[in-house]
Amino acid sequence: MTEMPQLTFYNTLSRKKEVFQPIDADNVRLYVCGPTVYDYAHIGNARPVIVFDVLYRLLCRVFGKDHVTYVRNITDVEDKINARALRDYPDLPLNEAIREVTGKTTSQFHADIKALGCLEPSHEPRATEHIEGMVRMIETLIEKSNAYQAEGEVLFDVSSMADYGRLSKRKLEDQQAGARVAISDHKRNPGDFVLWKLSANDEPGWPSPWGTGRPGWHIECSVMSEHHLGRVFDIHGGGLDLIFPHHENEIAQSRCAHGLDKMANIWMHNGFLQVEGRKMSKSEGNFVTITELLNTDKFGGRKWPGEVLRLAMLMTHYREPIDFSVKRLEEAQGTLENWLGPDSSRGKPEHGEVLVSVISALADDLNFTRCKTEIAQMVKWRKSSNNDDPVKTANDLAATLVWLGIARDEDFDIARQDDETQRDVLRAGEAGIELEEIETRIATRLEHIANQDWASADTIRQQLLAQGIQLKDGKDSETGKRVTTWEVKR
Repeated sequence: MTEMPQLTFYNTLSRKKEVFQPIDADNVRLYVCGPTVYDYAHIGNARPVIVFDVLYRLLCRVFGKDHVTYVRNITDVEDKINARALRDYPDLPLNEAIREVTGKTTSQFHADIKALGCLEPSHEPRATEHIEGMVRMIETLIEKSNAYQAEGEVLFDVSSMADYGRLSKRKLEDQQAGARVAISDHKRNPGDFVLWKLSANDEPGWPSPWGTGRPGWHIECSVMSEHHLGRVFDIHGGGLDLIFPHHENEIAQSRCAHGLDKMANIWMHNGFLQVEGRKMSKSEGNFVTITELLNTDKFGGRKWPGEVLRLAMLMTHYREPIDFSVKRLEEAQGTLENWLGPDSSRGKPEHGEVLVSVISALADDLNFTRCKTEIAQMVKWRKSSNNDDPVKTANDLAATLVWLGIARDEDFDIARQDDETQRDVLRAGEAGIELEEIETRIATRLEHIANQDWASADTIRQQLLAQGIQLKDGKDSETGKRVTTWEVKR
């Protein structure tokens, strides 16, 4: 068995790459913040799903699928969902309208990310399934003097945590009114954030000691991650925009509620995405959903395969920003077509092994740039006349592309031939000639020999030799008949 490489990941908390040492190698635990399902997911939402799908695949490869638990949540309690429900289903009771909105958008999200080659997580909890747990955690925070009630809200007191701001490197004294920090007179500190708020008659609500209301955004992930992964787990992931306030506040709630110095050992964040050099927004007219990219000609005048979208996301290191453009998609498509190769040169993924060099590249903080280089070298070797076993090369390459999620088993159906025939197909491809043509011309030559037309037979031999195909005549040991074999001239 091939020895797995050591994993190293960049930890946002420490601002450096660290060797990954799981808390329990028999139960490696990963939590990633999922979508808020008030609308169809846009292409920016796809990036963390793809990035952490690759991480999940890597962890499963190193530790075994049965020893990895991957949780990606669904946020189905949120003011934007309420607004969408009231807009789209004004004649339905609010709770029914919310179910209509979240049911439709969640189904579309699942279809979209499946098309992008993403595996299903081990668990996909919904916020509405964990309200009781949120109420209990809030009660604990109040009991520990980390939270207080004021004007229909329960708020977390950021001053009650000595090192609040450690993840984002923000100091309490620097907290001012501004982006993503709501300022109100009833707050003790500008950075205090909502754990629970009362609901009006036209808003969804659940019973609590503080009245019928609904949870704040941050408390949801603290409770869902604890429920499925425990109070401290291995890796927490999400987009760069979630570092503050969402992940900072998750840490605050969880650590204070449980009296611990950490929530997760490693925090990983993917970079931002722009579209054609501009921030994606509806006002800019460049807002594009995953389903639009897959099914319409809105972006670049054509539909884009899910594998191409996935590769386009991975071509830039996950921590770097992406400029999502038609040019990038065209580059990804060209790269993928080159990697797959012509139908005649494609291997069988089920007969191949994932390249250790690719696993090693990803083990270095998901270094897909190195990964691309390793695959390109394998593609070059597949075409090389010095390759004594092009079938194995093709099979290993196929297995690697399928494992990465940038190709599917059906992409290799054309190659479902017996190994001997496939080997001949690959050998012919090296010389730039179809196997069928070689076999036809050999058969014609044998007819000329049978008719003693030596000149015509020799002409065919010379023509094939000029194309890099060398013929060898012999006799079948059982029948004594003339047989002709061939090989690619080195």
